[in-house]
Amino acid sequence: MKLSNIRSLSILILSLFIQQLFGQQFTNFKNFTDMKRVSALQTISSGTWAATNGGGFFFNSSNNSFTTLHKTDGFNGIKLTAVTIDNSGNIWFGSENGIIDIYDPENNTTSSILDIFNSDRSSKAINQLSVTGDTIIVASDFGISLIDSKNLLFLDTFFKFGSFTSNIVVNSIFNNGLIYASTMSGIAVQKSGAVNLSAPESWNVFTTTNGLPSNNVNKLVMFNSKLIAGTDNGLAQNNGSSWSAILSQFSGKKINDLLVMQDTLYILSENSISAYDGTNVFTRFTSSINLNVIAFSPTLGLLAASDIGIIQVYSSSAENIYPNGPAANQFPSMTVDNEGVLWSASGRDVTGVGFYKFDGNKWTTFDKSNSSELPTNSYHVVYTAPDNTKYFGNWGQGFVKVTDNSITNFDVNNTDLVGIEIDPNFLVISGFGADSKNNIWVLNFWAADRNVLNALTPTGLWHHFKVPSEINLTLQFHFNLVVDQFDTKWYSSTDSKRSGLFFFNENTTLTNTADDISGFFSTSNGLNSNSISAIALDKRGELWVGSNFGVNIISNLGSLSSSGSSLRISSVFSLRQQSINCIAVDPLNQKWIGTNQGLLLVNSDGSKLLTTLNTANSALLSDIITSIAINENTGEIFVGTDNGLTSFFTTAVKPATTFSELFTYPSPFFIGNGNNELIIDGLIKDSDIKILTISGKLLKEFSSPGGRIASWDGKDQSGNYVSSGVYIIVAFDKDGNNVTTGKVAVIRK
Repeated sequence: MKLSNIRSLSILILSLFIQQLFGQQFTNFKNFTDMKRVSALQTISSGTWAATNGGGFFFNSSNNSFTTLHKTDGFNGIKLTAVTIDNSGNIWFGSENGIIDIYDPENNTTSSILDIFNSDRSSKAINQLSVTGDTIIVASDFGISLIDSKNLLFLDTFFKFGSFTSNIVVNSIFNNGLIYASTMSGIAVQKSGAVNLSAPESWNVFTTTNGLPSNNVNKLVMFNSKLIAGTDNGLAQNNGSSWSAILSQFSGKKINDLLVMQDTLYILSENSISAYDGTNVFTRFTSSINLNVIAFSPTLGLLAASDIGIIQVYSSSAENIYPNGPAANQFPSMTVDNEGVLWSASGRDVTGVGFYKFDGNKWTTFDKSNSSELPTNSYHVVYTAPDNTKYFGNWGQGFVKVTDNSITNFDVNNTDLVGIEIDPNFLVISGFGADSKNNIWVLNFWAADRNVLNALTPTGLWHHFKVPSEINLTLQFHFNLVVDQFDTKWYSSTDSKRSGLFFFNENTTLTNTADDISGFFSTSNGLNSNSISAIALDKRGELWVGSNFGVNIISNLGSLSSSGSSLRISSVFSLRQQSINCIAVDPLNQKWIGTNQGLLLVNSDGSKLLTTLNTANSALLSDIITSIAINENTGEIFVGTDNGLTSFFTTAVKPATTFSELFTYPSPFFIGNGNNELIIDGLIKDSDIKILTISGKLLKEFSSPGGRIASWDGKDQSGNYVSSGVYIIVAFDKDGNNVTTGKVAVIRK
């Protein structure tokens, strides 16, 4: 059976599709990924191409610069596993889900082959790509495929080799006129003169019964006119019709890769690189880091692809080669601070790698290796206080406070906070919030002393609170702390003993518990679910509560009582049945909702689903959205996924405080063909806008969405395009006291 032929999508088509779907509302998509985990290398005279867990990159060895390739560059693959260069200079990348992306560096265009990705194969990884003439040979998890590099059409696919089971994993290919396949079942060799390689009888096969030390063969090379095999159990040499083990020092060791350079065989065995000159073996490099493949560069020398970038084996520099980026493709919690800098946590337990920030140009990582104040790297939640101080919650060692010049650690040793019930020294902080008096509230994930909420005053004093609505239970799984405009603390617990939504208000007195207000909501009070996953306070002071069954809105927060009966709880119909991961509110009070099926945008009251963004219609790296952060001053939306970070710009920008000058673009403004819109920037909150002719005739009047930016479609009040000419734009507040003007040249096609 042959795979069906399919033409590829280019970056131009993707860009046009996004533009048609969303108009000018979403622009300038960017991807940010960790590219340290390198799985394959292809060297050329000017540098090295790398396939990584976060896309592809080229390192130019002449000027130490990087070119990165992501989905925003037209790629469909993300976790790349193979790379090669065809005879036309195009770069081919294979991915773990079967996607093949081809980059043309001369024209800066990208194409994708989706045949394998769209097939019904359960395992589709591309393990190696190699070139023979105009043919690309693909070693995959189910066989060998041949692709015409000129027209991107599949020529054939081979699933069955001799007596081997069909659809076996092919780890790599060696071709010296005949195709040699290294597979998990042994070695398959094309018979001399065989033409129909789809026929099993066209292949000779070799296994341990023929002398191989293991059936799982990873690499084949020709060295000193002998075929050498690297297996999971050492090295073997072909002696004509059989194989025999060689170099006993590698017996029992997994051989990951082999490379022949002139009269030397380089052997990558586990995390060690050795050189064999035909007589003696010399150890050249040993690492505690995973080494994946080796390659040779004319300018950089011997290279190793590792989990921490490309290693120059013979370089005296301790720096590895990889582009600047986030420390991991993990974004469990993000915030944009008052200066527009993005900060992100990285993960719990051993998955955490510290925390990182992005200033718009450069990523900086803070971890134990460069910040001695950090007790571990397990930072899983982040919050920016009104004074721009950042707080990061640690999974087991309290939290840290980050200011411009210092990092301060808070744990069981320098506070009276108490950790989890089974180990009071293990302190997990899972949420932060600030009240109107600048007290920082700290949520304890599982407080052995039941002091779930803790307030740190500006003077450094601590106050601890047992929340009455927890009815003297020692609950765990506390998350999602939010402090509303009335200083009420809202948070959730998914502990089976009492799961749902809790609220607490100390009634302005930190030392008097007699006047505290506390309550609890669950499905019995109207919530969709007790499994709450996200809480956000919107611009109208309403609480949005996400769960595994959609979103509830809690209104009338100012009339709070212990019973909670005065509050109104409604359900957002447009988000019914959605499992919610995170919620963010933009300057227009629109809600961005992260799910496992993509990113949703709903209007201010949730009555209308405005947009759905996913991997199929946008540059999102995954449909699993883990966190969202918004830069209100620029309209940039940051979307964390389990494959990395995507950002894009919207017109939802925080309004100006006063009118100064209107900026309009594009200029001139072409109308009459397509869905072009004139952007009007510089508005104050809830501006009204009039479009006038030079003589003062009113053509159109409308209100802004509420933020700094509005748009005009070039039509008059009757829905007709205006004539070519110069038009006056007048913006004013609701009372008509503040007015500003601008003008635009309109050209009607």
